Amino acid sequence: MMQTWFESKVKYMKVSESGSESMVTENFLLDAVSYTDAETRIIRQMQQMVRGGEFQIVDIKKSRIAEVFPYENGEWWFKAAINLVTIDEEAGKEKKIKTNYLIMADDIKEALNRLDESLEYLVIPFVVTSLAVSPIVDVFPYNPEEAQIPDGFVPVAEAAEKKNPIFTDGVNPFIEEEEEEVSAEEETEAPEETEDSNDE
Repeated sequence: MMQTWFESKVKYMKVSESGSESMVTENFLLDAVSYTDAETRIIRQMQQMVRGGEFQIVDIKKSRIAEVFPYENGEWWFKAAINLVTIDEEAGKEKKIKTNYLIMADDIKEALNRLDESLEYLVIPFVVTSLAVSPIVDVFPYNPEEAQIPDGFVPVAEAAEKKNPIFTDGVNPFIEEEEEEVSAEEETEAPEETEDSNDE
């Protein structure tokens, strides 16, 4: 399943290593399923990062990053643009597909080496068209532990075991009322008259 990356721009008061504070606007990349999910996740991340919890979400947009290659060490995130070279069989010409990647490294030479290493799985040739330091300062991949179940919702695994997954307790509160109404109607109905075989 292909990931969907969102880029979020956040303005907040950042504390430097020397202890001084300054207002900054920084870009973050996060894996999310929708804009709402992306906003929820970046707010949660910033609440943990920012002293005092005061920050402003300036912008959230879908990123054109196809894949992220993190490494244990690396000072910068580099954005690499490559062209995948394929053959258009109908036209008989080469077709180039542009794809963007994000890779962690200390310098551009290391970034290029790591990019080649990370793309070894590709079976078609490619050309690196650009490689530069990205404005993104941190990446937040999806973490299943961060998933929260909203109030009133039932997990699918639990819903399958319940009689009626629409309701949180698995029981439809209206069923009893409907059954009572049906029973009352049946009681009020007159019994059907049967023909007497002795009557002429």
